Amino acid sequence: MDFNTLIDQIKRRPDYEKVGMIVCHNGVVRSTSRDGRKVRGLRVAVDNKRLAAVIEAHKARPGIVEILVQINADRDLMVGDDVMGLVVAGDVRENVLATLGDTLNAIKGKVTKKTEFFA
Repeated sequence: MDFNTLIDQIKRRPDYEKVGMIVCHNGVVRSTSRDGRKVRGLRVAVDNKRLAAVIEAHKARPGIVEILVQINADRDLMVGDDVMGLVVAGDVRENVLATLGDTLNAIKGKVTKKTEFFA
């Protein structure tokens, strides 16, 4: 994940003057699953059509200028590796933070499928 490149991409937009906040999410492989089992890594599959639809829908929300996503898909990732980078830019805190959370939940719930490798 190169968040500086993503943020620079947003800053080069002709409508950047509308941006009052940029927030980033950096998901990493953790050492335990949600149920407490020891994890040695994981693999993520992405439905790119659904990803595009999620991004398009959330970019249409009030105050949102841009949403950029990078996902390390279709490769084996180890504990500590970056899984997903999500950047949301918009006008005010309430719009941007809510959109980050909703976009992240939609991606994780509708777009990606995670396979964990247990120790």
